[in-house]
Amino acid sequence: EDNEINAEIAQSMLSDMQANVAWVNNGKKAVEEFNASQLFTYDVILMDVHMPIMDGREATKKIRSLNRPDANKVLIYALSADAFIEDQRASIESGMNGHFSKPVDFTLVKNTIVEEIQKKGRM
Repeated sequence: EDNEINAEIAQSMLSDMQANVAWVNNGKKAVEEFNASQLFTYDVILMDVHMPIMDGREATKKIRSLNRPDANKVLIYALSADAFIEDQRASIESGMNGHFSKPVDFTLVKNTIVEEIQKKGRM
């Protein structure tokens, strides 16, 4: 998320859900952070679609292409003000697991993530 206020709100809500949160403000940093992390550090990435330097969809493609066993397993969800079906489709086609439109319904985000993590046997 490149908007600091949005990032603070998201971090607060996610922390209330007992999540450990790392925040970066552009897609290039997201790729670098993921690539520098220990394997399976991240269960979920919430990726803003419109960020400077590298957008979220391009960052997702780069994460998915990394030569790491967790690169194709980490859940990646788009966060975007774009709510059209074409935007959702573009997020999925870039390798994301889903697309949440802003303003974000964090109850929906939480329920979706918990369901997916349970399916994968991570909880």
